[in-house]
Amino acid sequence: MPVEPEAAIVSWHAHVYFDPAATRALAERVREGVARRFAVQLGRWHEVPIGPHTQAMYQVAFELGVFAKLVPWLALHREGLSVLVHPNTLAPRADHLVHAIWLGPPLPLRPEVLPDSIAAAEESPIVPNTVPDA
Repeated sequence: MPVEPEAAIVSWHAHVYFDPAATRALAERVREGVARRFAVQLGRWHEVPIGPHTQAMYQVAFELGVFAKLVPWLALHREGLSVLVHPNTLAPRADHLVHAIWLGPPLPLRPEVLPDSIAAAEESPIVPNTVPDA
């Protein structure tokens, strides 16, 4: 079987899942901790499933250099929530389903809504909207 060439990782996403009725306060604590410590782009709260996600969540988008500090922090401070961390290689289906890292129990995703590939212009640049403590 031929080996596929390495896909370049453009950026990373972490999706923090929560139950709006039961664990939103925990998700808020995780979000506040991330915002205080890391230069990331915090996405909107999605109180209902959206896209491939089958549970409420918010996204944390971050640059390659943030991974080594953010992901270990999330592993220790996720408040018991499930977190999907995936690279962005312009192959959304594989990024979410094959190359993903789960912190906590994995949750089902809806693969049918994920395209196999996207153009580089379709991948949004990361624009940090947090100001970490010095």
